Amino acid sequence: MRRSQINGGSACLYADAAEARKAGATDDQLTTVAAWRDAPFFTDAERAALALAEAAARISDRPVPDAVWDDLLKHYDDRQRAVLILWTATSALFNTINNIIQEPAGTTWT
Repeated sequence: MRRSQINGGSACLYADAAEARKAGATDDQLTTVAAWRDAPFFTDAERAALALAEAAARISDRPVPDAVWDDLLKHYDDRQRAVLILWTATSALFNTINNIIQEPAGTTWT
């Protein structure tokens, strides 16, 4: 969801919010995800994942910082990190596609 906010993808952001709700995200978390560093509603592990999402969304001119990776190592095992990385990359793919085709929020591909 954070990556979709950064990339400006309304269709993905809409879908991400719905999926986050299904997965148990609270309204407080959904409302403050853009300000996750200052919001008290996220665990340290969730903050590590959000830091990865932000760093990956801005990877065009710099790699993911070592501090972000080191924080992931503290909170996630190899399999969990693989899932986070795969989902971050998949999110980028769908953000790009939906932005190119100007997919509006609340619709699905036909």
